[in-house]
Amino acid sequence: MEFDTIAAISTPMGEGAIAIVRLSGDEAITIANRIFRGKSNKELTEVPTHTIHYGSIVDPAINQTIEEVMVSVMKGPKTFTREDVVEINCHGGLVSVNRVLQLLLKMGARLAEPGEFTKRAFLNGRIDLSQAEAVMDLIRAKTDKAMNIAINQMEGKLSKLIQGLRQELLETLAHIEVNIDYPEYDDVEEMTHKLLLEKAKNVYQKVDKLLQTSNQGKILREGLSTVIIGRPNVGKSSLLNSLVHENKAIVTDIPGTTRDVIEEYVNVRGVPLRLVDTAGIRETEDIVERIGVERSREVLKKADLILLVLNFNDDLTIEDENLFEAVSGMDTIVIVNKTDLEEKINLARVKELAGKHPVVTTSLLEEKGVDDLEEAISTLFFSGSIEASDLTYVSNTRHIALLHHAKQSMEDAINGIETDIPIDLVQIDLTRTWELLGEIIGDAVHESLIDQLFSQFCLGK
Repeated sequence: MEFDTIAAISTPMGEGAIAIVRLSGDEAITIANRIFRGKSNKELTEVPTHTIHYGSIVDPAINQTIEEVMVSVMKGPKTFTREDVVEINCHGGLVSVNRVLQLLLKMGARLAEPGEFTKRAFLNGRIDLSQAEAVMDLIRAKTDKAMNIAINQMEGKLSKLIQGLRQELLETLAHIEVNIDYPEYDDVEEMTHKLLLEKAKNVYQKVDKLLQTSNQGKILREGLSTVIIGRPNVGKSSLLNSLVHENKAIVTDIPGTTRDVIEEYVNVRGVPLRLVDTAGIRETEDIVERIGVERSREVLKKADLILLVLNFNDDLTIEDENLFEAVSGMDTIVIVNKTDLEEKINLARVKELAGKHPVVTTSLLEEKGVDDLEEAISTLFFSGSIEASDLTYVSNTRHIALLHHAKQSMEDAINGIETDIPIDLVQIDLTRTWELLGEIIGDAVHESLIDQLFSQFCLGK
């Protein structure tokens, strides 16, 4: 498969020590060579692969040096895209790196589309679709655990599991095909309903096991949308600051200081929280504060986790009780803050309203109880621990949806077998599962199923 040569800036825009311009394609080395003047006087087209060279980028139209660079030359197929790749290391200024990129485009390269380098790696067979998606997961990872999951997926751990499941289905489908089309083929065991049920249940259980990791995997990938709610001046902003470990929110003794929604990512024992500090939810005549309260109510509806903060030094109010009602049925942790002050709240009533929800007492002023809160968050979603290195987590929404469809197809197949539906009809559901699993790794071309069936059983005679 041949493509044109693409170029793009591969490092974030802005000032830094270095910036990298990357080229990929059959003409990558030739194009770079047109504007590179090496100190060794060697042409880039003549240097060994996977070597780096010091020199200058020169605009040949005006014979002017525009940048001092280090150029890496990597010849395909031993590159990320399996094409010839050149990486030009420039000084990390906006002007210099853009001048180099513009010059490469003038010399014949095309500006790469978003994600096109990874797309070429997929199209050239370097990685499958799930591995390609893991590249972006790795870039966006907010915690070590999320990064480990992305690395495992990038290395093909999920792909191998999916390929193994597809191979099991393929062998079963081939077995059925032989029994139907070649009944005289004595070397193959007869595919009975009992044998087919055993094979179908085995695949079903493996798909279900993968799906059992999806909730935790999705949390690790995308983070928990966590909303801090409570009446004004109970310590919501102090809680945000304690979890973030810096003063992101203004903290005063004046109720209603927080007028809008404040968002921040935090890492709680490997669990990424997309933490939202809201304006205190109460009835108010202040127009600006009322807008903040309405936004708080909207954010509350989309939350994965609620941190409901109460004041240890204040009586439980109707507004507090209304908050318990507002979060009914949602994953909630109740935090009774300001334990450094005199106890006025009715803790027994708080626990009664909380029901099964954990109740944690804190003094954020004295930095007490935060560890207990972090433990409660981790336990609520991960039973206190995460073993990302030992499990293949399914974290991608697209993968999860396809696995749910695959599980349903296997359920349909099992139900069909148990009700003695003809095996050739059950075959339709098994083939559908094979195709759905193939969509995860980007390999679901139906014609390839036919090719593999005959190649495995040597039936082209």
